[in-house]
Amino acid sequence: MSNNLNLASKPFSNRLLPWVLTAVILFISVVGLVVVIQLTTSINRDVASRSASVNKMKQEEQDLITKGEELKRQFSIDKQQALQAAHQLVDRKGFAWSRLFADLEDAVPDNVRVSRIAVRDITRQGDQTVADLDLAVFSKSSTSVLQMMSDMNKSGIFDAKLVNQNLQKGRGESGSEFELAVVYRPRHGVASESVAEVREDKAEAAK
Repeated sequence: MSNNLNLASKPFSNRLLPWVLTAVILFISVVGLVVVIQLTTSINRDVASRSASVNKMKQEEQDLITKGEELKRQFSIDKQQALQAAHQLVDRKGFAWSRLFADLEDAVPDNVRVSRIAVRDITRQGDQTVADLDLAVFSKSSTSVLQMMSDMNKSGIFDAKLVNQNLQKGRGESGSEFELAVVYRPRHGVASESVAEVREDKAEAAK
């Protein structure tokens, strides 16, 4: 004789499992919410700290500008001019004149003669001293002067531009005087490629 089990009259039920799943899901949600709140609070705190630092730096910058303007107003025009002249004097003392003349000697070929040279201004650009020169040269051939300017510009030391050309005759020779505006930037620490080296490279390439 067989026994028949009627599952419909006694269905299987586990009332504990849904509550366990609900508790686990709720716990994970709470933990996630706490993590999100902590991250949001940390980010907001960091943003507020950075904003405060930026505002402090801006305030310090503005204070320095204000103090600089106040000091500037305390100086008379004569004192301001004297201060500017003192800065220029310091720049001129720190300028390597012997190096300038040596570089110019390399830059000017034998068939071009320097007739006059004047320093208009000496400034500082970062840690480099820059000199603005008025250079006048005499040559019988404009081609020689143009080639000289090209070699100067390729050397990385000079930036030469033609300003004027005056035809000259007399003293047993004829030619033209070329007025150039030259920017001179000596390189620090290492020997720069001179104009003479540029010419030697060209001569070797032409052979």
